[in-house]
Amino acid sequence: MRHLSRSLAIGLVAGILAGCLGQSPSPSPSAPVAPASVEPSDSPASQPPAASESPGDSTAPEPSENAASPFTCDLPVHVDATVPRANITDVRIGTHDGYDRVVFEFADGLPEAFLERVTPPFTHDATGAPITVDGTSFLRVILRGGTKQTDDGTSSYDGSTDFAAGLPTLIHLIEGGDFEAQSTWYLGLGNEACVRVMALVGEGGSPRLVIDVEH
Repeated sequence: MRHLSRSLAIGLVAGILAGCLGQSPSPSPSAPVAPASVEPSDSPASQPPAASESPGDSTAPEPSENAASPFTCDLPVHVDATVPRANITDVRIGTHDGYDRVVFEFADGLPEAFLERVTPPFTHDATGAPITVDGTSFLRVILRGGTKQTDDGTSSYDGSTDFAAGLPTLIHLIEGGDFEAQSTWYLGLGNEACVRVMALVGEGGSPRLVIDVEH
């Protein structure tokens, strides 16, 4: 009987220990996970697309309105050269939300550039022949060292030199001459618009001089 009681006691203690060791703690409720924050995208895809562009599409990204400098009505505007001579490879125009754009693209760098307000009459640089520019307000771009003429006597740009733009502000873009490594262009506007000028070097693609005229 004493042996039976001892066995029973040992069994009871073993059962209690087994129950304690086998019991697992109840899981604590998981903390709510906050959703990851998403930053707004500032990729080039957010740039407003050009409604029209001539003569051709460029694969080089143009600066978006948010990344660009502010418009100014204080002219003239001067841009320093990065090379002594820059051959023009493309000229194109386009319209965006709030502004029209003129782009001069170059092969190796940027020429010295001036943008100023002018009034008619206008004449061709080399010949002195009269030039008609459509519009009611006018800008002249002088590219010192910017030219279509190459050292081997060919032309680096064979596209249009007379754009009947018909955009909200930019009415006309026409070349006023390309003589002795200097070219002149006239912008005919529908009003005395403010402008912004951007020199893009190392921004992807070829060097570009970008001129925006505000709507």
